[in-house]
Amino acid sequence: MAPRTPSRGRPPAKIPPAGPSGVSLNRALSKLGLCSRTQGEALIAQGRVRVDGKVVRDAALRVDMNRDRIVVDGVEVVAERKVYVMLNKPRGLVTTRDDPLERDTVYACLEGLDLPFVSPVGRLDKASEGLLLMTNDTRFANRLMDPASHLPKTYHVQVAAVPDETMLDMFRAGAAVDGETLAVKSIELLRSGGRTAWLEIVLDEGKNRHIRRLLAAHGVEVKRLIRVAIGRLPLGDLAKGMARHLTPEELALLAG
Repeated sequence: MAPRTPSRGRPPAKIPPAGPSGVSLNRALSKLGLCSRTQGEALIAQGRVRVDGKVVRDAALRVDMNRDRIVVDGVEVVAERKVYVMLNKPRGLVTTRDDPLERDTVYACLEGLDLPFVSPVGRLDKASEGLLLMTNDTRFANRLMDPASHLPKTYHVQVAAVPDETMLDMFRAGAAVDGETLAVKSIELLRSGGRTAWLEIVLDEGKNRHIRRLLAAHGVEVKRLIRVAIGRLPLGDLAKGMARHLTPEELALLAG
């Protein structure tokens, strides 16, 4: 997804202050919904960005988005409307915009939607599926990702084992892996058959490949991993690979 074209003639929205020193110029372009930070760095390096009338080639320059006039290719950049999107991530996509390996990304799920630049709220690894939120509201995203919020995330996980209660208790006890303590809020058996079973696992923290590493520490392989809820917001019946805007009622589920 290319950087959006700056809009003409629209009054700028007020941005909550980012502190007395402001934010870096490439971050400002991202927060204003124009492009990613990496794309912003490229625009700045190419001399296409002016701040208060002067060409700036330093992406780290601190700017005040409420006071400084930022212009790209002769057009003032103003804040886009806030958008909140949920998508059902298929397996095989990476949760990033700029992938150096040129793998398919979750942005393929957004094609056809009229959106400003949006970023994922957290991540799902390439092999994982399910509910992923995307937004251009950085305060909203930061609140959901703040470890202090202990926002629960619910996963349905197929494992190559049929665990009994003793094994489930081992999972509940967590594990120390590579110097990190990996724990779960809860874990329950959903169903089993043959040599596999489905577990419902709830986390209130999210470390890199948290569930896969925890179960591997107990010698159990994850076959599939699907995130089915974030807080009180369920994935519901959204088809795999599809995306849509959150409703006001769904946003309220994430607010409290």
